[in-house]
Amino acid sequence: MESVVEQSWHTSDYNMSAIDDLRETMARLRGPGGCPWDIEQTHQSICDCLVEEVAELLDAIDRGDFPHMREELGDLLLHVVMHAQMASEAGHFNFDEVAREINDKLIRRHPHVFGTMNLPTTEAVLHQWDAIKAAEKKNGPAAEGSFKRLPPKLSALLYAREVFKQVVKKNLPAEEVVDRAAITAQARGLDEKTAGQKLFELAAACREAGIDPESALRRHTHAVMDAVEQQTHAPTA
Repeated sequence: MESVVEQSWHTSDYNMSAIDDLRETMARLRGPGGCPWDIEQTHQSICDCLVEEVAELLDAIDRGDFPHMREELGDLLLHVVMHAQMASEAGHFNFDEVAREINDKLIRRHPHVFGTMNLPTTEAVLHQWDAIKAAEKKNGPAAEGSFKRLPPKLSALLYAREVFKQVVKKNLPAEEVVDRAAITAQARGLDEKTAGQKLFELAAACREAGIDPESALRRHTHAVMDAVEQQTHAPTA
């Protein structure tokens, strides 16, 4: 049962939305007389917690556990609110600006819904999305070379998938290191269960051979990228 103090804090303004309640709670936790732990946190200090919350959410999704999913989405939302609160305190941006930016982006990248453009297929939608994205002002580190910069902490498997995605989308010269015909043949009829089995067996085989599968895949992916860059910048006859 909630204490009288907890009840009065949660019901101080019935016109407030739940997200406003959460934002006020976070502001109070980090404000004068708030929680010492919350006040001491920085963007960097809670990164490990953020990774853990994402992993727990993915686990809930995999298990189809909706009550747990709701809880983990809340934990993830807490991180968004906390990062926005810290940024607001430092004068960088606030939660409203975060929400407004993503809302504006969604509207801008869906002209077939919020405008008059006709995009009848998913393929057409994705093509237009990429065209709009390419024309937008980009934040973050500038891309170097042919490949979009990927987060260095991305797992080797996701990193490889994203590199191949860029090879296909940009039609990069990767013929010498990427056998697209063989990949297409393997993909034909491949389902999640079979893919999972093959990945598990390969990971297990790496263990038996004394190979670190993460390192092996990351090094091969970098070799693919290097080969593409060399081919892209090779002098023409």
